[in-house]
Amino acid sequence: LAPPPGYLPQLVVDLNQDPPTLSEYLSDPPVYAPNGGTFHNGLIYWGASGGNNSIGGTEQRVGLRTLNPSTNKSTTILNNYFGYYFNTVDDLFVHPNGDIWFTDPYYSWFNALTDTPPQLPAATYRFRPRTGAVTLVDDTLIQPNGIALAPNTRTVYISDTGAVAGPISPFLPPQGSSFNATGKRTVYAFDLSDDATYLTNKRAFYLSPDWAPDGLKVARNGYVVAGTGKGVDVLSASGELLVRVQTNYTVQNFAWVGEELREFWLMGQGGISRVRWGLQGQELV
Repeated sequence: LAPPPGYLPQLVVDLNQDPPTLSEYLSDPPVYAPNGGTFHNGLIYWGASGGNNSIGGTEQRVGLRTLNPSTNKSTTILNNYFGYYFNTVDDLFVHPNGDIWFTDPYYSWFNALTDTPPQLPAATYRFRPRTGAVTLVDDTLIQPNGIALAPNTRTVYISDTGAVAGPISPFLPPQGSSFNATGKRTVYAFDLSDDATYLTNKRAFYLSPDWAPDGLKVARNGYVVAGTGKGVDVLSASGELLVRVQTNYTVQNFAWVGEELREFWLMGQGGISRVRWGLQGQELV
């Protein structure tokens, strides 16, 4: 579930057109294999999940990027942990206090999006841009993937997609990945501390029945939405499956759009879909 190695352009859906149009997009400088993504304080925040010595004529390393949509300028704000390259930077959210929480599994290596074998354990981090501090917040998940914050900012959800993994060796090129039905394909819930710096009380929240839960977001009413293979599952705040939106392609991520945030766009390997429903997304400011 990745773009072809070395492929730079992203695909953009222009919602100002009727019907919406699909086109290629490049920022300045380009961002190789952007992943996750959110909007905060006028900027788009991306996980740059690709790392290569010469993509687009420059060296790009896995890390966090911002994009100013008004100027088309992208900026690297983080690309290492004390000199060690990150593995993927798969998904992220920005806390109201400005801290960026992100997951870092091994999928860029499995999918040949980076030329450097993993140097760090798969883990979840918190980055504070105003000080430059990077803090490990969890290293118990096999492949931390989707990450999302509840509207009350007291609960953090992280999916473990350890069921999809592959071999890692500094002596071999990427060997791809395979699906193990007995591996982890679970969404976990954590309590966020009062000062919003660390996680406690890890508990299993939802076991995906068909595939590993990839994209992860929380609706305005607290329902959790997870990309679970060919569709998305909508879960109550207690982890009960309420409804499934089915697709004929593997959903990787999704976003709410529109003035009332009741329009829901899904995208993934081989397809893009739109859902109009009453479930509202959280407002991103």
